[in-house]
Amino acid sequence: MKKPSPCRSALLGLLTVTLAACSSKPPQPDWQGNAYSSLQSFSSAYLSGDTRVAEVEFARARDAVASTGRPDLVARAELMRCAARVASLEFDNCAGFQPLAPDADAAERSYAAYLNGQWQGLDSSLLPAQHRSVVSSGQLGEIQDPLARLVAAGALLKSGRLTPADIATATETASAQGWRRPLLAWLGVQSQRAKAAGDADAQARLQRRMDLVAKPLSKPNN
Repeated sequence: MKKPSPCRSALLGLLTVTLAACSSKPPQPDWQGNAYSSLQSFSSAYLSGDTRVAEVEFARARDAVASTGRPDLVARAELMRCAARVASLEFDNCAGFQPLAPDADAAERSYAAYLNGQWQGLDSSLLPAQHRSVVSSGQLGEIQDPLARLVAAGALLKSGRLTPADIATATETASAQGWRRPLLAWLGVQSQRAKAAGDADAQARLQRRMDLVAKPLSKPNN
């Protein structure tokens, strides 16, 4: 079984879905395992560009969490979906989270504000650890986890603070992971910058990369 990345584990930890709990503890309720599995599947499908599967898996995860009757936990699931969207530069003000915000705690509301680029007056100490320095420095810094790096890059872009170097870092991060959805988005940002600079060669090169990602080569017949 593939081990979840640190960032995904951190996001899932927002739901207190800690499946790595030691075996001496009582068995976890079914909803936790179901939510964990579906959120993992959602993340993988969404980043790879499979919208249909992503929507199905998130609906399953949300339903599992909603079975607790706790809007704060559902809010945390919605924040995970919002983070994946921000990593892919799909900004919607965390629409799924907003109706649940009154029942969310300060840390959850702070994370939503961070994702939406609303950093004025933001208490960064309430954010997940890997994102705290991003607010103070305005840079990606040394974020090691690929998904966390893309989430931070998206938040920086939304806040108007992303540097050209960090745009390149985000692009190559998505490329290295083979995540089609965010890669297309970040290549698009680079293409727009090349166009604005009048760099036709760079724009053509970026377009060729985008065509490869958007239209993967079909497998040869055996």
